Amino acid sequence: MSGSEVLQVERRGDVEIVTLNRPDALNALNPDLVEALLAYWQGLQENNDVRVVVLRAAGRAFCAGLDLKGWGDFSSEPSVANALYMQRRIGRIMRMMRTCPQPVICLVQGAAAGGGMSLALAADVRYATPDMRMNAAFIRIGLGGGDMGSSYFLPRLVGHSVASELLLSGRFIQAERALKVGLISDIVEPDALLDAGLALADDMLLAAPMGLRLTKDALNLNIDASGIEAAMAIEDRQQVMLSNTADHGEAVAAFLQKRKPVWQGR
Repeated sequence: MSGSEVLQVERRGDVEIVTLNRPDALNALNPDLVEALLAYWQGLQENNDVRVVVLRAAGRAFCAGLDLKGWGDFSSEPSVANALYMQRRIGRIMRMMRTCPQPVICLVQGAAAGGGMSLALAADVRYATPDMRMNAAFIRIGLGGGDMGSSYFLPRLVGHSVASELLLSGRFIQAERALKVGLISDIVEPDALLDAGLALADDMLLAAPMGLRLTKDALNLNIDASGIEAAMAIEDRQQVMLSNTADHGEAVAAFLQKRKPVWQGR
């Protein structure tokens, strides 16, 4: 286990387990945790050794959002410049999560509120415990319901009506409904949550490294594609590139020889 005190990183083969580690504060985002997350996701951008990331949190809650105590007094001498800097600094975490080449599997227990909800939404896959609950807490503290990418991610996951309900009201969505509307992929008991995330990571690792990365690219690009022609153009280019890699040749040879492929990442 390595990393800063507020963010722990454990390497298991080609997978990294990243743990928010402020359990006494419900893993709320204070300046130290924000900077640790920024540094971590930035470091992944050109990291070919880590192929999948499992994001989780210590304690009884995933993340209670912004740590209001940790960022000073918001009520005295408000500064647009300072607020915009902080807003963009934290939001950059979510953008880097979506643009990093590694799939991100998020394991959510307890509350994921405000910025914690946005962290979970920015992942590629979400598993949750039965006690999970998410809400757009921003709108209940005098701000807007859309923050840190929530108004982008949420409608694409659950549709406009459910997203509007949640973002306009600040209501919590519980695990069972979240599963029903597609916000999470599965509900898992707390003691099996990490194993479930690692099992999915193992299945992802069956893919060739470049194939895995380009599939995440295609998913991110095609969610905003103008139509099927644009979406298939991206897929066509991806498949043509991958068909000319050494790993594709190895996959074919391994299939014919009835053995597991040995990936080279090229």
